[in-house]
Amino acid sequence: MWEVVFDYFDSMTPDQFVRTYWYLIFLELPRYLFLDYMVLLLYYLRRFSMKKTYKEAQYRFWSESPLVTIMAPGKNEGKNLYKLVKSLEDQTYQNFEIIIVDDGSDDDTPIIGNSLLKAGLIDVFLRNEVRGGKASAANLALRYSKGKYVVHLDADSSLDRNAIERIITRFYLDPEIGCVGGNLKVRNAKESMAATLQAMEYLSSISVGRIVTSYLGIYRIISGAFGAFRTDVLKRIGGWDIGPGLDGDVTQKFQKLGYKVVFEDRAICLTSVPVKFKTLTKQRLRWNKSTVRFRLRKHIDVFLPTANFKFTTFFSSLENIVFNVVFSFLWIVYLFDILWNFTDTFALIIVTKLAIYTVISYLQFFVLIALSERWRSELWLGLYIPLETIYNGYYMRFIRVMAYIKEMYFYSSYKDVWNPAKTSDKALDHGKL
Repeated sequence: MWEVVFDYFDSMTPDQFVRTYWYLIFLELPRYLFLDYMVLLLYYLRRFSMKKTYKEAQYRFWSESPLVTIMAPGKNEGKNLYKLVKSLEDQTYQNFEIIIVDDGSDDDTPIIGNSLLKAGLIDVFLRNEVRGGKASAANLALRYSKGKYVVHLDADSSLDRNAIERIITRFYLDPEIGCVGGNLKVRNAKESMAATLQAMEYLSSISVGRIVTSYLGIYRIISGAFGAFRTDVLKRIGGWDIGPGLDGDVTQKFQKLGYKVVFEDRAICLTSVPVKFKTLTKQRLRWNKSTVRFRLRKHIDVFLPTANFKFTTFFSSLENIVFNVVFSFLWIVYLFDILWNFTDTFALIIVTKLAIYTVISYLQFFVLIALSERWRSELWLGLYIPLETIYNGYYMRFIRVMAYIKEMYFYSSYKDVWNPAKTSDKALDHGKL
């Protein structure tokens, strides 16, 4: 089969190649290969040149030793709480309080949470008797927080020993920083094929994408699994708004106030990901609906010069919409173009395209491994790159297109069972689209 692919590829003229693979040549390679790796080079050169500045920021951080509030809101997370608390015990920085919020759990979370409180392993345990949603639980924790900074974690997270130190140190590099995103890696990568492919995605697409957008000043989402915020600003904006997509929403609100949003790739958090494709599909549909819900509705004012216009915030949202929403629909157009005009060779074109993606992905992978602090434990992921090209190139794109259509025309995020119906109804009633 590969001989057929090579013969086909070899027989093409340059004009034929451009006509057949225009989407790859003009849209994907410039953005996701050339730009990404040019910025990566600049990023690591700047890091090397700023070693002294970073040391000075560390000194200021340790001299002040601010109280940090670590909050972990969630439902039915009892089985994960002890592991989370133990990972926090090993942190290099220890001046923090731990607030656990149980959002209407029906497992053993109340028993486990109160046991941890009595044992002195956490500082505050709170419980919503009736589930209010993750934003509601996080805002309850915020009311009780005493720290200068808030670190928001998912209950199933565990941190590298220096993660808190590294994520908070970033605030001391620049007083205009309002929130910092941590670097997520997959803990359960070997549990299933779905988890393995997500581990590759987190290593390549997500981590690199956030390094690049952070360097360019257009980083747009602080993950709820591991993110740090200035408490005063978080309270000023009223915390998290109810409804799905709260991570991107709260990040956008920081940007609209003029604060910088940055990514700290050296602050590592291990998180568990869905092990079944069915669950993963539901998760990603929810994530991608939020792009429409917040970028194109709630925060549409960032595009208006008379409202909350600031160039970096404007460009951050524009980049998100163009490279995710517009490009996703344009990709569908491209598929129909190839299917209609190259029907006889359609399958061969797709196979050849996957082969090109695979070669590019291997080049990217070995660059990432060379930069990774835990390359020995991640090298095995390279075996799955051919499947990862299908995962990212087709599976995830179809999910994005479905999510955008569902949200644009049916407002389906308000019917998502991930969020309690009462909070979605209230968000809709108050016009928080």
